[in-house]
Amino acid sequence: MQISYNWLKQFIKTDWDAAKTGELLTDLGLEVEGIEAFESIKGSLEGVVVGEVLTCVKHPNADRLQLTTVYLGNGDPVQIVCGAHNVAAGQKVPVATIGTTLYDDKGEAWTIKNGKIRGEESNGMICAEDELGLGKSHDGIMVLDKNLEPGTPLSELYDVESDHVFEIGLTPNRADAMSHMGVARDLRAGMVQLNLNSEFITPSTSSFYVANRTQKVTVEVADHELAPRYCGVTLGNLNVKESPVWLQNRLKSIGLTPKNNIVDATNYVLHELGQPLHAFDLSRVNGEEIQVKTLPSGTKFTTLDGVERELHEEDLMICDTDKPLCIAGVFGGEDSGVSEGTTSIFLESAYFNPVSIRKTAKRHGLNTDASFRFERGIDINITKYALKRAALLIQEIAGGEVTSDIVEIYPKKAEDHQVVLNYDRAYKLIGEEIPKETIKSILASLDIKIINVTESGLGMMVPPYRNDVTREVDVIEEILRVYGYNNIGFKTKLNASIASSNRLEDYRVQNIIGDQLAGLGFYEIMGNSLTSPAYVELTESLKKEHNVSMLNPLSNDLSVMRQSMLFSGLEAVSHNLNRRQDNFKFFEFGKTYHNYNGTHEEQKCLSLLFTGNRAAENWTVPAMPTTFFYLKGLVYAIIERLGLEHTTEKPVKNDIFSEGLQLSISKKEIVQLGTVTKKIAARFDIDQEVGYVIFNWDNILSLLADKKTLFTPIPKFPAVRRDFALLLDKNVPFSKIYDIANNADHKFLKDVNLFDVYEGKSLPEGKKSYAVSFMFQDEKKTMTDKQVDKIMATFRKKFEDETGATLR
Repeated sequence: MQISYNWLKQFIKTDWDAAKTGELLTDLGLEVEGIEAFESIKGSLEGVVVGEVLTCVKHPNADRLQLTTVYLGNGDPVQIVCGAHNVAAGQKVPVATIGTTLYDDKGEAWTIKNGKIRGEESNGMICAEDELGLGKSHDGIMVLDKNLEPGTPLSELYDVESDHVFEIGLTPNRADAMSHMGVARDLRAGMVQLNLNSEFITPSTSSFYVANRTQKVTVEVADHELAPRYCGVTLGNLNVKESPVWLQNRLKSIGLTPKNNIVDATNYVLHELGQPLHAFDLSRVNGEEIQVKTLPSGTKFTTLDGVERELHEEDLMICDTDKPLCIAGVFGGEDSGVSEGTTSIFLESAYFNPVSIRKTAKRHGLNTDASFRFERGIDINITKYALKRAALLIQEIAGGEVTSDIVEIYPKKAEDHQVVLNYDRAYKLIGEEIPKETIKSILASLDIKIINVTESGLGMMVPPYRNDVTREVDVIEEILRVYGYNNIGFKTKLNASIASSNRLEDYRVQNIIGDQLAGLGFYEIMGNSLTSPAYVELTESLKKEHNVSMLNPLSNDLSVMRQSMLFSGLEAVSHNLNRRQDNFKFFEFGKTYHNYNGTHEEQKCLSLLFTGNRAAENWTVPAMPTTFFYLKGLVYAIIERLGLEHTTEKPVKNDIFSEGLQLSISKKEIVQLGTVTKKIAARFDIDQEVGYVIFNWDNILSLLADKKTLFTPIPKFPAVRRDFALLLDKNVPFSKIYDIANNADHKFLKDVNLFDVYEGKSLPEGKKSYAVSFMFQDEKKTMTDKQVDKIMATFRKKFEDETGATLR
């Protein structure tokens, strides 16, 4: 938000420089992000003087150039080559002397230098008005009053205004400061604490009067919840033209382009007081009636920018008896705006429901100065005052007269809201005891009325325009920001509290696994929880009726909450593949969202996605693609890190995985993993294999909560290893060998591992060879060969009986 310092000084008189004022505003919470100098005429006409053309002859070497001699008030006349058709001897003209900096229409600077033009010296430049920033005309040079003295600085003849403009980073809660008056209010409060009691000056409306009642307009508001207050008045006999220079300068300083005196006046009051207004050409209002209402969904309406928009049934509109005129609080209509031929207007000032305006602005993709303020909540108490202020300003700059009484519809008056402040709680939150009289002074400077005073605290009435001050803590914040955060002293003693935290808190477990994955080369991603409804059609495992839909979606592609982590992850995979990143691993902690018969459920998940090779290319290591078994090993590493055990496996058959596996513990599914089908990958323009793992994080947390951790000493006695080379049928999986060994009930067996698989010509048809290692350990003594051989003999017999395996 841009605030003009000169404009600010109309509310509060101060001789501070801009930098000092900016520091105080920042201390008050209105952070000044920058201060820019503004000049109504760029360069301030410095170096431009009045010159008298003594002679003017045709340039000897150019048909379209003139050779002039110009007297500049002192010294000898100078020779200047001029290309203007209207230059003549005896004229008084503006001359940019050597060294003067001028600016082109794009704001680029260039400097006047000595030079030769077609062989003749030129020592300056006779200027047109657009070259000096005094107008837009380039039809010849400016001819000045013949009574002017040569050498007179042109800056003395034109009102060049210099200003400083504050760029304020306004936080959304400070709706009260969205105007010069609002910023001035805060500045006054800050100055009071510095014992500088400057008068707060507001524009007077005492001269407002109704000249006649010849153009009465009636107003009907259909829904007072959407338009709690609505005011309007008519003005006639107006003369639409350019605004006076002072008004144009005010608007230009804050980045607005002047249009005409009526529109400029409404914009001026908007930025002066924070109250949006709108002027309707009265000749285009049919039936002499204004209706504030909603229209049927699908109604067409063309706005001021020439765009035809389709209205929503909740959009509040300003209409006449036949047609819509304006999207209330957002944007005017093409057929009702003020033009050069306008002579009478209906001037509107209203308070609209912030939520309604925000939804309408978002629906139509509009962000105007008016909607910006209405969305955050303006001051309902100044609606009529701002209307009078604008009417008087329009009369001042456009003539005319007020031709009707003010129409006001305000059925339910907004009341101040009551807040109670306890001194002890204030001191506790602030960390320092502020004198009670200082607190009262601060509150008074903020227009907060004290209605009750006790030893323990204050009872207060807060004005409606401070819609962010509704609780005791809000009042304490107001006291602190005006008192000054920098005025709160530091304690020499530092107190800190340590909160009790369970080691199984969700964030702690996430950090553990996140660190593990990062150490394995994974990058964490954060996908959008909003996604496309079309994604549920990619798999039969998701249902359209389970979607959680947005009431006000930003677009159709972001209109539902995701039911699966897969598709937002594949969007990230596709994004990176399209940027020539072929090998990567992603992980994401997030949620999926489901609507089960009107009951909304959220499920926490951990998803992994990877594609390409396990590691980057390196001459010392051959390329190793990511395989299903790499996925499985990674999943088991995570399960082991979590301290979970006793998993059971079963294949997953669905249209997401071309091959998949599900792991469960205590009948709770904890993870599914597999390779994404080519059909789904192709939907995201992915033509290489993608591995996907999805952990049910809620089930993992519940298993961890039930898990008891036991600590045992490290065994003092060595482990013993034995190996078998088993010849078995190809259809016998290693899991069968693993289960037989573990179910043999040998307490000394610690691990079973498959370390080699061989299938070749030397083996019988339909056979394969497993090389399996077995680790044994007795925690109380060293095991003997005889003990181990006996166990291995038992294993051998079980393998032979249950799988038909033989030793090679």
